Amino acid sequence: MIAGFERGLLRLGAAEIAYQAGGAGPPLLLLHGFPQTRAMWARVAPEMAKTHRVICADLRGYGQSRGPDSVAAQSFREMATDMVALMGHLGYDAFDLVGHDRGGRCAHRLALDAPERVKSLILMDIIPTHLLLDQLEQKVAKAYYHWFFLAQPAPFPERLIAADPDFYFESCLLGWGASRIEDFAPDQLAAYRQAWRRPEVIGAMCNDYRAALEVDFALDQADLERRLACPTLVLWGADGAMGQAFDVVETWKDRCADLCGQAVPGGHFFVDTNPSETLQALRGFLA
Repeated sequence: MIAGFERGLLRLGAAEIAYQAGGAGPPLLLLHGFPQTRAMWARVAPEMAKTHRVICADLRGYGQSRGPDSVAAQSFREMATDMVALMGHLGYDAFDLVGHDRGGRCAHRLALDAPERVKSLILMDIIPTHLLLDQLEQKVAKAYYHWFFLAQPAPFPERLIAADPDFYFESCLLGWGASRIEDFAPDQLAAYRQAWRRPEVIGAMCNDYRAALEVDFALDQADLERRLACPTLVLWGADGAMGQAFDVVETWKDRCADLCGQAVPGGHFFVDTNPSETLQALRGFLA
């Protein structure tokens, strides 16, 4: 899936976290988003491995990872707990952390719950979960309708998606991405399809979005007065929905004490479609 990287599987009670690791140097954890897997880093991770020990993990329920079949078990806090355990298992007490989309929301929660573990934080194409839901506007609601479709009670969204998973999830890749299907590397797209065609993965992704409304919103509300101390970079797709609807850096100013940001060419999935520009931004910050 990521060429030259070793594979591993960590069992954590009822959860299993699949990951790959490669390179040598300071530890760097990369977390993917919806509806993807760790394969989204296939063009980025080997390059970053020239200077870092890079770990790419599937979030619980996504890809080859799994977790309990419940809404509460799919919260960002539970996902973050998995990642702290994974990095501890690999021998790293502190690490640089990068997250895109749902992986970014997991990374934000990890930095809140275990700030001593996070040396620096890079958040890709998200605004804070609480802000997005609390101040939802018509334009954003239309673009990000999936938050509320996927959060409907089971098995409603699961059954509709299962009728044609490729059609639904590829509509997500193209709908927010300002991109074409040809912009995604064939091997990465094949890995996404292999995962999202499985009923248990569809269910986990729906539970992820249910948990955002039922669990994560309240957790974030309780932490509104807290600010992350670690150096933080926010990146967003210049042509994506978040970049067009928000001043992305401004949305994070109350939550991060040491903050910078920049746009990357492309839409929401700029890591897939513009890996070279993504690498330039990562290297510039981590250096």
